[in-house]
Amino acid sequence: MELDAFWRGRRVLVTGHTGFKGAWLCLWLEKLGAVVSAVALAPETHPSLYEKLAPWRAGRHHVQDIRDGEALRARMRAVQPEIVLHMAAQALVRPSYDAPADTFATNVMGTVHVLEAVRACPSVRAVLVITSDKVYANDGGGRPFVETDRLGGHDPYSASKTCAEIVCHSYRVSFLDELGVRLATARAGNVIGGGDWAKDRLSPDFVRALDRGAPLLLRYPHAVRPWQHVLEPLSGYLRFAQALTEDRDGILPEAFNFGPDAACVATVSELAEAFAAAYGVENAWMPAAGLHPHEAATLGLSSARARGALGWRPRLTLRQTVDWTADWYKADRNGADMRAFSLDQIAAYEQLAVSEPRAARAEDELMVQA
Repeated sequence: MELDAFWRGRRVLVTGHTGFKGAWLCLWLEKLGAVVSAVALAPETHPSLYEKLAPWRAGRHHVQDIRDGEALRARMRAVQPEIVLHMAAQALVRPSYDAPADTFATNVMGTVHVLEAVRACPSVRAVLVITSDKVYANDGGGRPFVETDRLGGHDPYSASKTCAEIVCHSYRVSFLDELGVRLATARAGNVIGGGDWAKDRLSPDFVRALDRGAPLLLRYPHAVRPWQHVLEPLSGYLRFAQALTEDRDGILPEAFNFGPDAACVATVSELAEAFAAAYGVENAWMPAAGLHPHEAATLGLSSARARGALGWRPRLTLRQTVDWTADWYKADRNGADMRAFSLDQIAAYEQLAVSEPRAARAEDELMVQA
């Protein structure tokens, strides 16, 4: 699937562009030649990836709260996008315990406001809503989740993202299908990469601990997660949004998982050790004392559907994922131009797809035919 030809000149509205994944996505879209407009709250951290990747083109980025439905409808009418990529969210489990009402207001009603704005904007052809791997009802069995598994949510964050999935289904069958607007959701696992400074995420917590000269404190060192570099799911989102726009017959499924290969599933402590090796440090972590809010012990995703329908597949090994992440933070510490460095990482990732072994491409083609 050729990304450049499709996205060049395409009008796109991104929500959540000041966040970690949103900033990477906007940079990639700009590189592809898309006409990117965006809305989000101001960056929550300083430094932030959004600030590091400046300057942004054309001044089409706006500080705006998706909980303000009227303002969002006005912005949508002004932009007249063909594609909407909805990523704005309260995206962390632990803060959702501290502020559950805000989490539901942003993740559920914010999604409603986005879809209401889409209903009032006839230029929109496709909407992709990014939810989470945590939308699945997790029984702790360890089996990788498939898209048809039952949805659920223990903590407020997970529950709010599950509610967003239900909202999307309702708007799809009640309104958007009859308008010819394709709407789908994308679910990804734990994402790491350069430029994340959020609290309570492993890679930025590791970098902060390293700066302090102290070991990283891990709440759940034995929890198993599907780790992937940020560019992996973003490549899936771009492919999925393109396929949705071109899928006028409604053949595509309503949701796809974008997770890493089984070799990239590891415990939290194993990933911490991998970061320690990348930085050449020892005794890098220790268990955090005290009681901690509930988090699932095991999470895993099956991406067979995305591989078969979209030809999408993860490109990076766990070692590469850790190295690319560590290289970004090292370059930033050394004063590099991080916009240029990040564009180079995107280009290197794109090259992996070009140079993918022919056998792997043939295998994907067989899966599509099946």
